[in-house]
Amino acid sequence: MKKIQILGTGCAKCNELAANAKEAAVGLGEEVEIEKVTELTEIMQFGCMTTPGLAIDGTLVSQGKLLKPDQIAKFLQSAS
Repeated sequence: MKKIQILGTGCAKCNELAANAKEAAVGLGEEVEIEKVTELTEIMQFGCMTTPGLAIDGTLVSQGKLLKPDQIAKFLQSAS
């Protein structure tokens, strides 16, 4: 099971990114765990300087962008 981490303080874009990540996983038929990382010190440990950030299995794949489900699906497929 892959772990998707949404990096952000809980803003609307962060919540939308989490929903898009879930939609991407469902579309691929993948079981994922989605975790929201809201503490700034934790977010910075990923090297994320602009939220929202997206990490898959602990690796930062995007920051400062509200990705669409199809874009997230590509990251999930390449993380296999």
